[in-house]
Amino acid sequence: METTRSTAYKLARYTILPELQTRVEEFGDEPFLLREVALPLIESHVAPEFRDVHLPFAKREGGEKFIQSVKWYVSFLAKELGLFENLSKGYFRNKTEKDIDDEVIAESALEEGDEEAGEFDGWIYAFSFPSIVKDGQTFPIKVGKTVIDVATRVMDQAKGSASFENPVVLAQWQVKRIGPTELAIHNVLKARSQWIEDAPGREWFRTTVNDIESIVNFITG
Repeated sequence: METTRSTAYKLARYTILPELQTRVEEFGDEPFLLREVALPLIESHVAPEFRDVHLPFAKREGGEKFIQSVKWYVSFLAKELGLFENLSKGYFRNKTEKDIDDEVIAESALEEGDEEAGEFDGWIYAFSFPSIVKDGQTFPIKVGKTVIDVATRVMDQAKGSASFENPVVLAQWQVKRIGPTELAIHNVLKARSQWIEDAPGREWFRTTVNDIESIVNFITG
């Protein structure tokens, strides 16, 4: 077994969490302590000789044991993916039917690169930041896709940026099959050499809203 952070992530995401979801079905809607249920599963997949392997931190001094990294990813992903209802202090419960938001599930699938999710109807959106918006000229614009409210999606994305200002939604277009549609728009903009390769993200283009809209209309017309 490789003992890297990537391995820890994949083990947590694709092996332990699916087994965990099956294991906690027996609790019904009763609360459970995540670490108590997850630990036996983690230990069953990480042999003793690999548990204490030291993983140095990438951007700061120190490090942690491989098994600690797996534990962290299990907890982090359980929260981020919304697999269970988070009751705080380490306690969770299975989601009931009324807790399940189909749009949130679809959005999560999109972020995970699920090909079927790309076939959903949804929104293509364009956003930027007020300080770099230019009237009548090209400027950096993010072009993305979502199945949820565009403003909510844009604000969620901006939370992880280093900007000190709120984003502004420039335009949004309701389309079918958002995955192929977004890819086609990106490819046209890249063919025009408008992709900003060194931007803090993969979907930034030096263009205008009118240019994007003309591409959308051509593709969906």
